[in-house]
Amino acid sequence: MEALQTSTRIALTNVLLATDFEDVSGRALAYAAAVAREFAGTVFVAHVVSPDPYLANPLGPLPPEDDRVWQIAQEKFDEFLFTHALGDTPHKEIMRRGELWPALSQMVADNKIDLLVTGTHGRHGLKRLLLGSQAEIIYRQARCPVLTVGPHVAPLEGGEWHPKQILFPTDCSEDSTHALPYALSIAEQHEATLTLLQMEPLVPWQYQKSEGTMAEKALRALVPADAEAWCKPEYVVGFEFPVEGILQVAKERNADLIVMGVRKAAMTAMAAHMPWPIACEIVSRAACPVLTVRG
Repeated sequence: MEALQTSTRIALTNVLLATDFEDVSGRALAYAAAVAREFAGTVFVAHVVSPDPYLANPLGPLPPEDDRVWQIAQEKFDEFLFTHALGDTPHKEIMRRGELWPALSQMVADNKIDLLVTGTHGRHGLKRLLLGSQAEIIYRQARCPVLTVGPHVAPLEGGEWHPKQILFPTDCSEDSTHALPYALSIAEQHEATLTLLQMEPLVPWQYQKSEGTMAEKALRALVPADAEAWCKPEYVVGFEFPVEGILQVAKERNADLIVMGVRKAAMTAMAAHMPWPIACEIVSRAACPVLTVRG
């Protein structure tokens, strides 16, 4: 991929939070509100009520006053917003019944959403395979970028979020670099350090210098020539398994945000950049929010 020719800030004005009312959703809401305030935008707080076969009515849907599942969800919604007050941040509430992603996808389209935010309980490994992950369903399908707040992300203090250390792991493929404009835009917005990271396959040490030099050259080629005027790009090449390497660099650099490109469908590690088990592990274990952009 050729370097971007100029810096262009991306406005994230309409921000949708998908919530299940758990604690991690409260932390995610704080980040959603911070982004919306930064762009003088609006937070859409959304909850999807799962269809219940026991309430099926062949004559049509139950009216809200007779739908106990809906009433309980509404009570939880009200309590969630009361507990996590948005103050003067413009916001709207949306509640729909249906399957998770089709309902959220319609909300994204109807409200021209620029950023979808969600929390995750951090299932990975066998637990993820057995129980699934709603967050993964969202960032696998969404056409807009998705900011996921995992269980290890600290609560946002003070109501503002100014990421100063941004990590962009990439293999320089088209799918991964699809997320680069967002990383550059956020870095420019916050005058942040943007670390471009490429994890190389493990090779004997005598070959690492030459491999690392070529990889760093490829990383530098991605960044606009004038980037140093509006952000602080740095380049790191590592030789480690992708998940452990990315998380280690994020820890060492005290990253405030990880930005990465992902493919829509799960593929094998050899065929895809950031195959879904890798992306899921990073989202689940990262100590900072992760912004994913589907290629």
